[in-house]
Amino acid sequence: MVLAVPGAPGDGARRLAEDLVSIARSEMPGLDAQIGFLDGDGQEYPQLEAVLTRAAQENPERLRQAAEAAKALADEAAEAIAAAEAAGEVVDEVPSVPTVPTDGPAAVVVPLLAGPDSAQLRRIRQAVMSSGSAAELTDVLGPHPLLAEALHVRLSEAGLARADRARLFTVATAADGIILATVGGEEAAQAGGITGMLLSARLAVPVMAAALDVDGAVLRVAEQLRSAGSARLALAPYLIGPEVSAELISAAAEEAGCAAAEALGDYPAVGKLVLAKYAAALGITLQQASPAMR
Repeated sequence: MVLAVPGAPGDGARRLAEDLVSIARSEMPGLDAQIGFLDGDGQEYPQLEAVLTRAAQENPERLRQAAEAAKALADEAAEAIAAAEAAGEVVDEVPSVPTVPTDGPAAVVVPLLAGPDSAQLRRIRQAVMSSGSAAELTDVLGPHPLLAEALHVRLSEAGLARADRARLFTVATAADGIILATVGGEEAAQAGGITGMLLSARLAVPVMAAALDVDGAVLRVAEQLRSAGSARLALAPYLIGPEVSAELISAAAEEAGCAAAEALGDYPAVGKLVLAKYAAALGITLQQASPAMR
């Protein structure tokens, strides 16, 4: 698996990507996961294209090691069966031999994007093509109920929403209208509206999406919410984090005259969704233990 990280590379983006990879590995021990930066410098921050080129070069050796590991497991099972039969035991079930991949992509690329950003996705596709790796590119992480959960948690951490709307207490600073801030133009805002509806159902307040990279979009949405009766607005970044600068989020919140929650970041559900995209691309069922994958 290769996690494609957009935005300006830096220590924060790297730590975030490493944390998400760690979450994915906790769900699938042995996962071979690497990180590639769209704007990497080729040294401290590996470029996505270079990471994919190396993955393609290493794939034959990786398949050879997988075949050897599968053969060792099969031999071990055969020896155990032979020993049991020699001891007079009845072997009712023969252990299955692991399936060894002989083809498929050299890597599965998961974009670290909550929603569609055509400009970033175009660059990721170009990196895949230029690498010659024939890697498979998954969809972005959203929309998904887990992202609505993550947005809810980030809002509650900022004191902008109740942690659980079923609890019998109030939060004085809770917002009664949410601006869901996306990046990627109107397409991203429309796609974000789906997760926005899920978030609205959790909070029982109106949620409207606006693209940070469309001039005046956040302010227009803020005015719509206020004209509909919302008096205390909050901005919820529907972003993982590296896609845009924190200053852009702060400026958008200031323009709308409201407070902002943190980006989704390393919330555990994000790492689980990264793994889910990877697993779906390879037809892996996550409930079952899986061997190391590329």
